[in-house]
Amino acid sequence: MTTKKIIFQLHKILGLATGIVVFVVAITGCCWAFREEIEATYDDYKYVTPQDAPLLTPTEAKHYASVVFPDNSIHGTIFKKKTDAIEVIFYDAEPEFYQSVFLNPYNGEVIQVDNHLTGFFAFILKGHMRLWLPKEIGEQVVAASILIFILIIISGFILWIPKKRKNLKQRIKFDWKKTTRWKRKNFDLHTVVGFYICSFALIIAFTGSVISYNWLKYVVYIAADGDKVPAFIIPENESEALSDNGTVPMDYLIVKLQKEEPNAVSYELHYPETEDESIYVEVSNSEGLYYDADYRFFDQHTLKEIETPAIYGKYKDAKFADKILRMNYDIHIGAIGGIVGKIIAFLISLITATLPVTGILLWYGRNYKKRTSA
Repeated sequence: MTTKKIIFQLHKILGLATGIVVFVVAITGCCWAFREEIEATYDDYKYVTPQDAPLLTPTEAKHYASVVFPDNSIHGTIFKKKTDAIEVIFYDAEPEFYQSVFLNPYNGEVIQVDNHLTGFFAFILKGHMRLWLPKEIGEQVVAASILIFILIIISGFILWIPKKRKNLKQRIKFDWKKTTRWKRKNFDLHTVVGFYICSFALIIAFTGSVISYNWLKYVVYIAADGDKVPAFIIPENESEALSDNGTVPMDYLIVKLQKEEPNAVSYELHYPETEDESIYVEVSNSEGLYYDADYRFFDQHTLKEIETPAIYGKYKDAKFADKILRMNYDIHIGAIGGIVGKIIAFLISLITATLPVTGILLWYGRNYKKRTSA
């Protein structure tokens, strides 16, 4: 067999093996692209009438929200402007629990409780990440299939390259006539469309694989000459516990940050899980983006700021390699390019979903023809 025939067999076998997974992941990714914009059309409960009164402190917000779910763990509390409700996020891995309690920022009244594990987008996310299978199985199947899909894209491009330059035009446009049969049209839909989206699909698939595999994250970071730890590390306090004088230093932290960074979109405070752990606050600087957030850590006794050895610190201190990993998710969903980027991600995901369909039809047509001619 020639090299190209070997590549063709590899392309065919891998495509048939992962076709359904790629189709589901692409369609669900397509549906996820505009989640924030769609949810924004029915989130009026997140806003309140501003008052000339102090906002709840982190300790008070934790107290009011814990009444709703006393047996669950608080992941963090999000503070925004005086017109926004305070969101207290509860999360437990086993058994899986993920809900938010929205509080009136002035009196602690519970406005609404959102279950992030139910509803349309929760259904879409479960399909995208694990095919609606048990987490331990589904995530592995999806991760492996998308890694294989990268090989399919590369092998498909090699197969697309024509032997003669004069045949190039046939590979880059649809030259259909009234007499063109559906098999030829299907072949063109698979090859021509595949050619035009392969680079974008490769980016989406690769960034998805970086999310799935820590080892790949390390490879990318080292290849980009990174010199920090490509993980999330919460440093320990640098001081001993002070005598209890009735004040909680953490309750002054949000006010402090609002004065330092008044243009920030939100401040997500995470309560220390132990006496030795520092407080960390994720300061979001852009609506709908994650890569340029500032991750700031504070001694829970003195509020002295502590530096982390990891890539997740202040964005202004991030180097090239750090930025590559921090941008990975925003690139994956297209948010890095604003609304235009999301439209591109939507279209690429939608078109990518057609490739397994046209590919299976090509395989079926060839096999069916052989059987009927025999």
